[in-house]
Amino acid sequence: MQDNRFAEIALDGSLLAAAPVAFLAGLISFLSPCVLPLVPGYLGYVSGLGGAALDGARRGRVALGAALFVLGFTVVFMVMNILFAQVAFRILRDLSWVMQLLGVLVILMGVVFMGGLRWFQTERKVHVKPAAGLTGAPLLGMTFGLGWAPCIGPTLAAVFALSYTQDSSSVARAALLAFVYCLGLGLPFVLISFGVERGMRALGFFRRHRRGVMVFGGAVLILLGAVMVTGLWTQWMVQLQTWFQNEWVMPL
Repeated sequence: MQDNRFAEIALDGSLLAAAPVAFLAGLISFLSPCVLPLVPGYLGYVSGLGGAALDGARRGRVALGAALFVLGFTVVFMVMNILFAQVAFRILRDLSWVMQLLGVLVILMGVVFMGGLRWFQTERKVHVKPAAGLTGAPLLGMTFGLGWAPCIGPTLAAVFALSYTQDSSSVARAALLAFVYCLGLGLPFVLISFGVERGMRALGFFRRHRRGVMVFGGAVLILLGAVMVTGLWTQWMVQLQTWFQNEWVMPL
């Protein structure tokens, strides 16, 4: 019975449509001016190696530290999104206009990401400094998740909006979408940790073009919000679910 329920959630049109968007939102968060400049410091801190020269064993330690760091903020964002989905389901489940309202919010967040509405922009952080090294890496990840949530709020708000549904399965969907978002945000940390020097050179390109990243990310959020407001998002979800079930599920 549980397997059937999970299959229902996995095949739901909203999840099929939302998962790639959530992954892209995570990647945009990583490339944002909030996160990108901090990557070298985070990798050095979670590995406990600082600026030490890296041999094979030390590279492995950096990669493990990065993975534990990603695990830490993944737990935080999944819990946050589940709580949002639970509250939304209990309070807003009978309101047909909620998706349009969330679309307006996503559009506003896109404007904020581009640098507009400055009174919404913040870089408040939780000033907690766990022990350097592998032991403190998950805690540092949790601190990152809590402290930098306002900074990456525009993309995170989009994932929250995508998680909203009017049925109880929204909790499971929220967990999956938050996990996919964290893949987009965290996978670059891990990949760069395997080739630190080369990865840092690649990051230089995005630092030099950070304005372009902000415009692209904001445009993605505004477009997403627009299709939510107009009702196209709901139509696409239904069409995608129908197509997937007819093409892949029914033949089996």
